[in-house]
Amino acid sequence: CNSISVAEHAVMQILALVRNFVPSHQWVVDGGWNIADCVERAYDVEGMDVGVIAAGRIGLAVLRRMAPFDVNLHYFDTRRLPEAVEKELNVTHHPDAAALARAVDVLSIHAPLHPQTYHLFDEQLLASMRRGSYIVNTARAEIVVRDAVVAALETGQLAGYAGDVWYPQPPPPDHPWRTMPHNAMTPHVSGTTLSAQARYAA
Repeated sequence: CNSISVAEHAVMQILALVRNFVPSHQWVVDGGWNIADCVERAYDVEGMDVGVIAAGRIGLAVLRRMAPFDVNLHYFDTRRLPEAVEKELNVTHHPDAAALARAVDVLSIHAPLHPQTYHLFDEQLLASMRRGSYIVNTARAEIVVRDAVVAALETGQLAGYAGDVWYPQPPPPDHPWRTMPHNAMTPHVSGTTLSAQARYAA
């Protein structure tokens, strides 16, 4: 019922991070007009390497929606997509999550939480990524190590992190993901659009 809703949310968060949307919007809200500060971290997504961890219903929908942006698509899943789909999307399969993480500028996580994905994105894996990469996580918060994400944003190893999932939920007021730099967090709403709720009801 809500897989397309989550996929659209992930694409929105990718664009929000890469185009530096949140700080630019804040300049308007605060009454300012600082174009230089707005664009100092804004890029085109075209030509970037964009990867998806887990290419099930949601992950595949993200790949399909990112393809028209003329990006280079990558994915990791324990079960490969059909060869026809790989050719259609011109998507590169990677043997594991670590290999994928090293090969992309933007990474969107859609894996379930289980022992193999728990704290998968720790300090070591984050450090192996391209400096200035972006992560979008609409899957489960504990796939990443909370404080390792904060540290990577503070050092610039990550250029941005957008998540829709937290641990715990709801997070306390002092949760560091509320105030870490270059974040575009949302309160677990990606699958709860009015459109998705109508499909639930039906």
